[in-house]
Amino acid sequence: MAKSRNNLLGVGGQRKKLSRAEQQGAGTARDSDRKVAEDKKQELVRKMRERAEAQTATAVEPAAQDAPPAQS
Repeated sequence: MAKSRNNLLGVGGQRKKLSRAEQQGAGTARDSDRKVAEDKKQELVRKMRERAEAQTATAVEPAAQDAPPAQS
């Protein structure tokens, strides 16, 4: 038979202590830091995409200019 079957203290982890601000519904500073980090990441991805599109556009334009005009 298993020992301490009725002693479930500590099962399921411990609860985090909430600050007064968190108890009143305000988010944690960590949550706002994550949001700021996510915003920076999105901005960086946007800039990288714009640069990639600009490079592909400039690579296509010279090829179109070098081609002789079509005569009918």
